[in-house]
Amino acid sequence: MMNDECKNGPECPAPRSGFSFRIPHSAFIVAIASALLLSACGFHPRGAATLPFDTLYIEAPQGSLFANQLRRTIGNGSSTRITATPAEADATLQVMSEIREKEILSLSAGGRVSELQLRYRLQYQVYDRQKNLIAPPGEILARRDYSYNDQEQLSKESEEALLYRDMQNDAVQQLVRRLQAISKAGAKPAAKAGDKG
Repeated sequence: MMNDECKNGPECPAPRSGFSFRIPHSAFIVAIASALLLSACGFHPRGAATLPFDTLYIEAPQGSLFANQLRRTIGNGSSTRITATPAEADATLQVMSEIREKEILSLSAGGRVSELQLRYRLQYQVYDRQKNLIAPPGEILARRDYSYNDQEQLSKESEEALLYRDMQNDAVQQLVRRLQAISKAGAKPAAKAGDKG
């Protein structure tokens, strides 16, 4: 409490203007987790994406979280049907590699890691039933920087996992937009067996 002598005295510190606001670390994690939950559950309006094929097969390593999310996103957000085999599909999207990388950006005065950059790198290609490329092989790269404190290792590991999931979600949305752009560029679905050119 300010004493009476300092109410109007010339040596009183000047009142602070403005204020600072910091989002609690737990609130940051909750916000990201909520956004990822909506996207992971297929929260996309049906028919929002127009893809250049009626049917699509997604070839990826078994258990790939990216591939599972991409299947849900396309299945719930477009009229394109995801098939169980490549023989049923107009086109195949092949996930060639999916890599998670981590790089140290800065160290503290004591030599401890204080800032990291996470990278999520995806390489893919799209081809028709005759194995002809519909579009050149592509790469999607997402980056996230975040502060690191080894004294909060458990919470930082949770934050890191959420950031990777956020980048994965970004990669899914970017890939869907790139598939839409194939249609805009004039590419057509592969002809079905028995169709005449």
